[in-house]
Amino acid sequence: MAKRNVTELVKKEIKPYFEREGYVLYHIEFVKEGKDWFLRVFIEKAPQGDEKWPTNVGADDCEKVSRYLSSRLDDLDPIEHNYYLEVSSPGLDRPLFKDEHFERYRGELVDIKLYKSVEGRKNFVAKLLNHTDDYIDVEDEKGNIIQLPLDNIAKVRLSVVF
Repeated sequence: MAKRNVTELVKKEIKPYFEREGYVLYHIEFVKEGKDWFLRVFIEKAPQGDEKWPTNVGADDCEKVSRYLSSRLDDLDPIEHNYYLEVSSPGLDRPLFKDEHFERYRGELVDIKLYKSVEGRKNFVAKLLNHTDDYIDVEDEKGNIIQLPLDNIAKVRLSVVF
């Protein structure tokens, strides 16, 4: 089964379970690293009450989802070759993929890696100000507002500051 089909199947299979058990899917990827394949599922707890955004999960949550998903995938057997199933939280330095991620973390510091240099740099640590379909606006450490086209962004992650 093609990589895209695997991720779409997993999304479809876990949706009712997640709704019932109170989880949300942050991101899913099916990737080859070296000779090994990995199906990575990043989860959060669904918002409760007045909460606007999902909250973090613990190891017990990840284990519970992993057992369910492993069993479902064993029954369906959609992947012809061996792979590793990993279920985890997105982490403190979580990558931002979706519009809702950019909206949720507006005002936060992010680490940005670019394909091509902008203002002589390919790496930024900046405050996320705005997000559109075509670009993000950030404020660098000097207070400069920089507009970065999304098609030039290799990766955006939350910056972990101690």
